Amino acid sequence: MSDELYNRGMKTRRATFGDEYVDRAQAGKTPFDEDFQRFITEGAWGSVWSRDGLVPRERSLVTIALLAGLGHHEELALHIRATRNTGATMEDIREVLLHVAIYAGVPAANTAIRIAKATYAEMEAEAAPKT
Repeated sequence: MSDELYNRGMKTRRATFGDEYVDRAQAGKTPFDEDFQRFITEGAWGSVWSRDGLVPRERSLVTIALLAGLGHHEELALHIRATRNTGATMEDIREVLLHVAIYAGVPAANTAIRIAKATYAEMEAEAAPKT
């Protein structure tokens, strides 16, 4: 079962973040974090993100709201970038962060909005044609 969860998790993780990100994460593994990487691939990606109950867009929105509310800023930026693959729009994120302001507090939403704006600006710059 473990290999099945791991393989399903890697497929979902790649679909969410893209091969480039996952390949970098895999290349950066060391003996220190190898077990942790397997744990999150099986648990988060193979078990939860791979379930049928929510579509990737919905899982993305829930994840972004939780990360913003809990102040996990690096992961928040990562999951905002993943919206390119999950189907969540900038408008969706704006609405989610308004909910964060009400249910997790204005400071949490304020920081999350700042991070979202910076992340979207970076994504736009990366997508711009190079001259």
